[in-house]
Amino acid sequence: MQKAYSAHEDIVVAYFSMEFMLSEALPIYSGGLGQVAGDQMKAASDLGVPVVGVGLVYGQGYFRLDSNSDGQQQVLYPVNDPGQLPIRPLRQPNGEWLRIPIQLPASKMWLRCWEVTVGRLKLFLLDTDDFANTAAQRGICSQLYGGDSETRLKQEIVLGIGGWRLLRALGIVPDVCHLNEGHAAFAVLERVRCYMEDHKVSFAVAMTVTRGGNLFTTHTAVPAGFDRFAPELMERYLTHYAREELGVDMDDLLALGRENPRDQSEPFNMAYLAVRGSTHVNGVSKLHGQVSREIFQSLYPRWPQSEVPIGSVTNGVHVPSWDSEGADDLWTETCGLERWHGEEPDVSRVRQLTDSQVWNMRVSGRTSLIDSARQRYARQLASHGIAATDVIDLFSPETLTIGFARRFATYKRPNLLLNDPERLVRLLSNQDHPIQLILAGGKPTHKTCPGKSWSSNGMTS
Repeated sequence: MQKAYSAHEDIVVAYFSMEFMLSEALPIYSGGLGQVAGDQMKAASDLGVPVVGVGLVYGQGYFRLDSNSDGQQQVLYPVNDPGQLPIRPLRQPNGEWLRIPIQLPASKMWLRCWEVTVGRLKLFLLDTDDFANTAAQRGICSQLYGGDSETRLKQEIVLGIGGWRLLRALGIVPDVCHLNEGHAAFAVLERVRCYMEDHKVSFAVAMTVTRGGNLFTTHTAVPAGFDRFAPELMERYLTHYAREELGVDMDDLLALGRENPRDQSEPFNMAYLAVRGSTHVNGVSKLHGQVSREIFQSLYPRWPQSEVPIGSVTNGVHVPSWDSEGADDLWTETCGLERWHGEEPDVSRVRQLTDSQVWNMRVSGRTSLIDSARQRYARQLASHGIAATDVIDLFSPETLTIGFARRFATYKRPNLLLNDPERLVRLLSNQDHPIQLILAGGKPTHKTCPGKSWSSNGMTS
């Protein structure tokens, strides 16, 4: 399968995303958006699809939840030491660190460039922790989805504009630019600028030509989830870029991110820029495609909602990254090593498995989960100077176990468990048919990302 796309070896796809979930060894992700990006990079490597990733490296990993000795939640931010991460500095031919300049109000900012190997592909990362930058600039990439709206805007300038400039500095000319959510939409503008520079054409012509090579995947199910920036903030940071580098008036640039281009008070919506700058737009499931057509219909006022040009590609996963060791052994023994690698995998032999084989696999997985929860709780108690004498009694591998390991955002409905409290009490107190719950999730004490969700690594029983 490594040669599946050998006929397209001259095509390059640039995959822009705020986060990539590749491994716990590289904590530059928070949840589903990063999971999709990481899994698609791995799958592209397996299949031989020519993709390069572009993202950011953060000074701190996404927050983790712990509890103090009184049982109160606390938020912790692990430090990402580049020297301990599986990343390498990108070097120029003379050996110097590759650095990308971006002009901000009254000063220039320098971006450091890193490289990550993902199978046979490359992921390029940027950060602002350069000695030539001011203290405020060096902290721009300190946290994923951290800080205020101004920090977020600067992060997205680094990702979109800085990311495209990095590819250009490396001599990479993407045929397709994939925007994984609207965070990277400024890459649309920088691609236009480069085309204008190379072909000496106007902004309008370059926008029309480059739009054909841009793809936007939206993950957000509610309009409030899109990044919006106040006009004053946009003018402060992008007026120079619009006038001096794109050759357009700032009002024209702002119009690309507004539902009503003439409304000068309307915030700039990154998703609107991504839609207007892309030929192909898709949601991440059939239902989400339908929801997205409703969300973006205002950009197509004379179109029936069913004909709004937004499709869908249902998200999958990179199976080798997610199936357990026990499950992988069973599937391999039953269906063969290549079971997931074909376009139409032959899993008919799964039907030949006995109930005992499947049940033993599930019991093994549940036992592993219980052991992990006990060990984690013991470490948590030990960090507070408490002896973990009773941890062995925490949970039972023989009990029906229900898990909820999702970010505690409202739309994920974590409170559904409490919809019928009396029924819940009856279920949990049934001695003949016991049930135990393992929940992982929560949110920080402050809202770091309007409209988005949170992740953590806490457990409760």
